[in-house]
Amino acid sequence: MRTALLRDLQARGLVADMTNPDELGAHLSQGSRTVYCGFDPTAESLHAGSLLPLLALRRFQLHGHRPIVLIGGGTGLIGDPSGKAGERALNPEEQVAAWAEQLKRQVARFVDFEGPRGAKLLDNYTWLSKLNVIPFLRDVGKEFSVGAMIAKESVKSRLGRSDAGLSYTEFSYQILQAYDFLVLCRDHECTIQIGGSDQWGNITAGMDLIRRLLAAPAFGLTLPLVTKVDGTKFGKTETGTVWLDPAKTSPYEMYQFWVNTADADVVSYLKYFTFLTPDDITDLEAAVRRAPEKREAQHVLAREVTGLVHGAAGVEEAERITDALFTGDVKSLTREEAAQACSAMPRMVLTLGADPVPLAEVLIQAGLAESKKRARELIAAGAIQMNGEKVRSADAQVSRDRALHGKYLIFRKGKKTYHAVTLA
Repeated sequence: MRTALLRDLQARGLVADMTNPDELGAHLSQGSRTVYCGFDPTAESLHAGSLLPLLALRRFQLHGHRPIVLIGGGTGLIGDPSGKAGERALNPEEQVAAWAEQLKRQVARFVDFEGPRGAKLLDNYTWLSKLNVIPFLRDVGKEFSVGAMIAKESVKSRLGRSDAGLSYTEFSYQILQAYDFLVLCRDHECTIQIGGSDQWGNITAGMDLIRRLLAAPAFGLTLPLVTKVDGTKFGKTETGTVWLDPAKTSPYEMYQFWVNTADADVVSYLKYFTFLTPDDITDLEAAVRRAPEKREAQHVLAREVTGLVHGAAGVEEAERITDALFTGDVKSLTREEAAQACSAMPRMVLTLGADPVPLAEVLIQAGLAESKKRARELIAAGAIQMNGEKVRSADAQVSRDRALHGKYLIFRKGKKTYHAVTLA
């Protein structure tokens, strides 16, 4: 039996692995179930890659099931070897605890914590920190075969490398994650765990532990690991990782990340990261084939995801900045909007004294011209704009009074190459 939820997940390409589909479908169809996904606090913010499992939890909730968002305040102190070529650095306990609190504040935007099916927010530090080693090894550790643990892909891939071993600390991670699933099943009637495809071994370890100690049903489903069509890491830009914290990635930066999605990726991303209907996505796919230069699908994707992360006000702000840069109406940007625009493009800081600096020199420092001769040629050809205005004179100067809000200079070379200069 395949429920509407499973059919939707599969149609969107969101299922990498799944325990017996018919049994899971029957389990989901028999009532409201509780499903969890864990997020270890390895940084002060979740990132774009975290959206896939967060939105998957939301999809379960929209179909009548209850999500648990599990913050790994305990497992974050250990480090998950999955998907890592080498040993993780162990962060101080105080740092992990602070990051855990920040992650808890972020997830409320993606699942609903109100009502009878309201999501639960838990931290595995609550129970892992209270474990006593001898009882834990006797009661839980004895249920794990070392041979089976070594056979897990996350472990086997590391043991097979001559340049990177695996410590007992990281080797024990799968036991702790399995124990999390056991606790959630026992105390919160949680019967389903979801995660990235690199978590399959950890998830099945938890299912086995539940079967042995609780004799209860448990299921797992993994999501694909998202990569770009060119093989580069998803969620990365020229300026770094795309974070879900507005203080680290502004609405405009978020919007630009999605609007710059390659044509080959955009339909998949619409399926993964939005709640648009299949018909809507099919229409946008046709638009990509018919008029790719309009980037209609990319703009819809950017609006939808930026709205999820930053709300309607964030979308409006991002589109206002985008329109100002496209039309050359840069001077209409507020100080905050100008700062957002500059943060999303290649940039440099220019220390400017009382005397102005020749524009040609600034273009060279910014990498927009290779020499003064080339800078003059670009200016003469009308190819350089400064804060939305074409520069007409090859002898033009850069001074503080020409900067937007006395601080920002946004250069455009040709139609698409931008560079920001912040005056110090």
